[in-house]
Amino acid sequence: MNASTASPAPRVLIVGGVAGGAACAARLRRVHDDAEIHVFERGPHISFANCGLPYFIGGIITDEADLLLADPALFKSRFDITVHTRTEVLAIDREAKTIRVRDLANGTERDESYDALVLSPGASPLRPPLPGIDLPGIFTLRNVPDSAAIRTWIADRQARRAVVIGAGFIGLEMAENLRHRDLEVTVIEMADQVMPPLDREMAAMVEEKLEAHGVRLALSEGCASFSSTVDGKALITRTTAGREFTSELVILAIGVRPETKLAADAGLELGERGGIHVDEQMRTSDPAIWAVGDAVEVRGWVSGHHSLVPLAGPA
Repeated sequence: MNASTASPAPRVLIVGGVAGGAACAARLRRVHDDAEIHVFERGPHISFANCGLPYFIGGIITDEADLLLADPALFKSRFDITVHTRTEVLAIDREAKTIRVRDLANGTERDESYDALVLSPGASPLRPPLPGIDLPGIFTLRNVPDSAAIRTWIADRQARRAVVIGAGFIGLEMAENLRHRDLEVTVIEMADQVMPPLDREMAAMVEEKLEAHGVRLALSEGCASFSSTVDGKALITRTTAGREFTSELVILAIGVRPETKLAADAGLELGERGGIHVDEQMRTSDPAIWAVGDAVEVRGWVSGHHSLVPLAGPA
């Protein structure tokens, strides 16, 4: 085929980086030499080791740079992929096949056209509307700036005590790392065991290990409210059982919610669990739009039912 009859190179836009979006971009380049690929990331980092964030807080990973897997310059030089960090995607116009983006550095907005669009918006940590939930010192953990903020808070406040709400993956990793920094740690969990997906017998072994390392467990208790101490130097966490725990910081690790507003506003189909519905090729209800990562529902091989799997590996 000569140059005059060759099809133009497709323009592929990817919304979101990290595990899903960045991996998609790199894989696309490996299978398509000519595609024009752009990645739009709202945060400052296109690819980082999100599983390492608790260990950066704990001081096991000492240098923030060790969390960063790749930067825009590497994506450009190695893959010829253009990365736009600190750039938020505001809307999708499916009929025009464009997205509206905002440069967070200067507030300017523009439209970007696509032949194919990939959504990788991820999931956001849950912050339930409890009394006092917005008090300073109550953190969630999603990205590198979050982990840096927690480290700074611990240092500035010379924190000695911490409360972790939730005993799932992130909650227990945070408990481990806060103990590594010699903080007194209390883990509050609404279920009657840590790691609710585990069988009770396996969870009991994890609980014994936690207690052996000085972690206090408050099981079968939900979080009811937060308040500040009289001097404002600490937080009081009250549980549904009426107990109170005082600490200099609180980590909320009670789960995540898929970020689907962009997809929903564009009229894409959502699944029964609230994630973006995709087929076996990760295609959404729009044939020109795909979705990956924490925001999508996938069909389980065993059950055949759709579920959310907000983990980096599957993303």
